[in-house]
Amino acid sequence: MKKTLIALAVMAAAGAASAQSSVTLFGIVDATAQWTRGSSGIPGVAGDGDIRFRVTNSGYNSSRLGFRGTEDLGGGMAASFWLEAALSNDDGNAGGFNFQRRSTVSLSGGWGELRVGRDYTPTFWNLTVFDPFGTNGSGTTALLQSPNPDGSTFGTVTGGTGPNTVRASNSIGYFLPANIGGVYGQFMYAENELRNDVGTTIDNGRYFGGRIGFASGPFNIAASYGRTDVQGLTSPIFPTRPSDDITVMNLGGSWDFGVAKLMGQLAWDKNYSGFDGADAFGFLIGGLVPVGAGEIRLAYSQYSVDAGVLVPGGPSFEPKVKKLAIGYVHNLSKRTAVYSTIAKLKNSGGAFQGVNSAAGLQANDSSVGLDLGIRHSF
Repeated sequence: MKKTLIALAVMAAAGAASAQSSVTLFGIVDATAQWTRGSSGIPGVAGDGDIRFRVTNSGYNSSRLGFRGTEDLGGGMAASFWLEAALSNDDGNAGGFNFQRRSTVSLSGGWGELRVGRDYTPTFWNLTVFDPFGTNGSGTTALLQSPNPDGSTFGTVTGGTGPNTVRASNSIGYFLPANIGGVYGQFMYAENELRNDVGTTIDNGRYFGGRIGFASGPFNIAASYGRTDVQGLTSPIFPTRPSDDITVMNLGGSWDFGVAKLMGQLAWDKNYSGFDGADAFGFLIGGLVPVGAGEIRLAYSQYSVDAGVLVPGGPSFEPKVKKLAIGYVHNLSKRTAVYSTIAKLKNSGGAFQGVNSAAGLQANDSSVGLDLGIRHSF
């Protein structure tokens, strides 16, 4: 009897210990059939009628596989980790597997959360949270795929595949606690960890930024600021040259009226590269309209760059992108949905961005994209 009581006590203690920590396997598998068509309006010119079809992924939500866990440290404190990898389910991820979507370890309590590793930047959050298409698929906001000063997709003005546009590695982040009257926010510093051959620090890729917002009932608004140091090399070997620093500011908001949720974004960007630098401005207006077991998604976004003069005595460049998108998502269950999105993008002023990288585009071409897909989360 005594041994039985001891065994039961040990089992109870083990159960209590295991209840204090947990590890979860989670993921999303999103498959998309996608058509794109580029049109220059000039017969025989590359881009006129070029059609591309592919089976891809992440048309509604980004495909992913992850592990996350939390341990209760007592006294309101907790330790946690998050490892999240991108999935390429259309081809079995032939390109490899890593945790570059997110790779963090955290400490949290009543004072907030301290998070270290690779994570979303504060300036990206406003673009994805207040985009009806969640920065996925053909409907992605044009503010994320901005034109370069020379008219190309991206390189130096915020958007696309630029440094720290979506995520930053080697970062230290702090998140405000959730119980401060609807106010929320995060702050991040990310170091590039590079040094040149004479020991002088290179700032290329260093990021710092923050986001602050307020949410109450149907209303939500947030503003963010971020700065990425690009180049800025100074050493006895490399001559001093102007910094190509990128500054990003955006404001996003939403209001849920019940019959529809209105969403909007404003963005101001500054790139100091080139002869005269470049200023950019963009906006989005859109919304989500619930319809039975699904919802209609709508968005119009526009992004323009005042690139100034790239070469002394040369012409001024002012590329502009306009994008209109509409989609529908039908929820078959809490975890499974089918969806469709169609988007049209028009370039002017020398820009040549395409919906989902439409083939053969020339400057000022337009393009159309169509997504049909299914998403399952677990």
